[in-house]
Amino acid sequence: MTGESLSLIGGLLLVSCLIAIISRKLGMPYIVGLVIAGILIAFLPDAPKIPLSRDLIFDVFLPPLIFEGALQLNWKNFRKELPVTLTLALLGVAIGAAIVTMGMHMIFGWSIMGAALFGTLIAATDPVSVIAAFREMRTEERLSVVVESESLLNDAVVAVAFAILTGIAAGGSASVISAVPDFFVTAGIGIAVGAAASGIAMVIAYNTADSLVEIAITTVAAYGSFLIAEYFHGSGVLAALTAGLMFGNIVWHRVRSRDGRSDLDNAWAYFAFLANSFVFLLIGMNTANQPLLARDIYGMWIVILLVLAGRAAAIYPLSLLFSRTQLRLSGAYQHVLFWGGLRGALALALALAVPDSVPERELIIAGCFAVVAFSILIQGLTMPPLIRKLGVGGVNRGIGHDDRRNALGAAQAKPEA
Repeated sequence: MTGESLSLIGGLLLVSCLIAIISRKLGMPYIVGLVIAGILIAFLPDAPKIPLSRDLIFDVFLPPLIFEGALQLNWKNFRKELPVTLTLALLGVAIGAAIVTMGMHMIFGWSIMGAALFGTLIAATDPVSVIAAFREMRTEERLSVVVESESLLNDAVVAVAFAILTGIAAGGSASVISAVPDFFVTAGIGIAVGAAASGIAMVIAYNTADSLVEIAITTVAAYGSFLIAEYFHGSGVLAALTAGLMFGNIVWHRVRSRDGRSDLDNAWAYFAFLANSFVFLLIGMNTANQPLLARDIYGMWIVILLVLAGRAAAIYPLSLLFSRTQLRLSGAYQHVLFWGGLRGALALALALAVPDSVPERELIIAGCFAVVAFSILIQGLTMPPLIRKLGVGGVNRGIGHDDRRNALGAAQAKPEA
């Protein structure tokens, strides 16, 4: 790494720190401030050019962010809400993707494959964006669990479905009969690798009392589970999700060092801050450099409306399935789930991974940038007042920090034997 590269990284990190301070003073979500800063940086003379790529997002940013998001989820609460969140993730993604796919095919004349790839990658909410935004707003505990769990599961479902579609686009089997087993095989490999990684981490963590070693173990588990699953054609997202859930709810309680849990919390809050800072600055910088966005502004608004329609058609009707059960979602919760379905790094990573053989590839990337920009700048900026208006929270609680988990860890931490 050259001195110029190090200076650039240091400069971007300094900008991120300043944006964090300004965002908190203005009561604005941190990720919104980052994207705005990134756009402004792109228009500076001699602005640095750092292109986003599928490998950069998947191999560098996503593993720690997915792992950290899962690490903070309480398994008991996650399991309790699983019927709701899994329904929204599976059926919700299918409904949203179908609406966007048909809209892009009928309105813009896209090929079915191009429309399906775009509909799939843009149908799910992105956990990186959602969790980063919601952790700054103290919401009711159940709402936080539902929103964060649904975004993580959506993420996993879309990643698997997209992998199958790209295989078909590259000349693989196009039959539904073969796609369904592929879906479960890809998901199964991811879950198995994540479970194995966390199991190994459990053995090592139980035999050490050094908090630095424990932090290193979690870092290896996050990246290792993701990359190994991808290598074996499994879901890296599901692997990191599984490893994070298991480590946070099983391995976590076997940490032996005096300050291990507190140190792990603080370390992963910092990792999430770093990853979020760089990924959203780069999203802003690359959004400003998309010439197609300014060339067809009306078409981009149609795409945005289609995506919102798909999200609405997924959330409101599916919520009715639980209206007479203990898992009922109130109207306020449904509105937050709809408007809080932010898109971000995952959608862009998948868009950049669309095969060159798909004729609409460049349009898919431009449309994805448009939806992500609207999602973060408009939806993200209006989420805090919406949450306050609906009476389900709205108190700022810091950048990338989970007060409840830290309080729990501090309460449960035991001194060394």
